[in-house]
Amino acid sequence: MAQLLHTMLRVGNLERSIEFYTNVLGMKLLRQSENAEYKYTLAFVGYGEESSGSAVIELTYNWGTESYDHGNAFGHIAIGEEDIYARCEAIAAAGGKVIRPAGPVAGGTTEIAFVEDPDGYKIEFIQMSSAENGLG
Repeated sequence: MAQLLHTMLRVGNLERSIEFYTNVLGMKLLRQSENAEYKYTLAFVGYGEESSGSAVIELTYNWGTESYDHGNAFGHIAIGEEDIYARCEAIAAAGGKVIRPAGPVAGGTTEIAFVEDPDGYKIEFIQMSSAENGLG
């Protein structure tokens, strides 16, 4: 059976990104590795271990590259949350950037919020009662 393992994001400052995903979003740093020959470092973060079936985010830092052009194809990462209102308050209090406050989606009842990571990637939080129904 196939399984979604991770999503890779290229980041301009690995330490800053690890700080955001662990201390602001509450994920765990699962593992980190460095490849000196090809000049990159990988860090895997997530809410659960990959071995348990949880999808994680691979943060890829290519040495010497501080920013990337995101283009217009990538949309966002979605995370189901028990209380998106409290999560947004905690993210803002920790210095995170809430770009769409928690509330119902336009024209519907699904409750969502959006935050932005230090590299400008969008992260959608979906109220679990909505996420469990496959909405958002």
